Amino acid sequence: MLFVTGTGTDVGKTVVTAALAALGAQRGSVAVVKPGQTGVGPSEPGDLAEVVRLAGPVATHELVRYPPALSPAAAARLVGAAPLDPARLYDLLLGLREDLVLVEGAGGLLVRYDEDGLTLADMARALRARVLVVVGPQLGTLNSTALTLEALAHRGVELEGLVIGAWPASPGLAERSNLRDLEMLAARPLLGALPAGAPSMTPFADVARASLAPQLGGTWDARAFRDRWDPT
Repeated sequence: MLFVTGTGTDVGKTVVTAALAALGAQRGSVAVVKPGQTGVGPSEPGDLAEVVRLAGPVATHELVRYPPALSPAAAARLVGAAPLDPARLYDLLLGLREDLVLVEGAGGLLVRYDEDGLTLADMARALRARVLVVVGPQLGTLNSTALTLEALAHRGVELEGLVIGAWPASPGLAERSNLRDLEMLAARPLLGALPAGAPSMTPFADVARASLAPQLGGTWDARAFRDRWDPT
């Protein structure tokens, strides 16, 4: 079981989750779980629909959905709906029998799912699961990444590694320089870098394989990538 979070919204969590699912489906069965979906209506396609579009027919499970584009806790409060029931989530996750189970969070690591302050970090800790953090490459990413990693460590949650959610075709000095510093913050090599625009590239599974490290089922080489782009 692997939890996927990000340093914030719009860093590429869903695309990275789809890439993991695409590679996992080539080796065995895959289930992707979204504990809380916000920002889409009852009949609108959410993040799991995008995962299936990109990765193929993997099993998906969405526990709660709220139309307001807010944190799950705030959205539930606004519409007067029940928040996520953690016991229901844990029962679902512990009962899954797929070879690979991916859990994609909403927003960042410490986004609240209920009024008691339940976060994705709490879920991962309760299940003793590792967490993959999706980061951006741009200026400002080092601070948000450091805060996320500090929060994981403080809660005793094990880090799987960092993946850049969208690497630009023409990276600037900040993006190229951040590669070495992101690895320093994580105390390990990066585990991948999805190209910007990956959701429109086909076949997506080939893009996923070339963009994720062997630890995640791909062929991406962190050292070769850094040697190509690092300006120092």
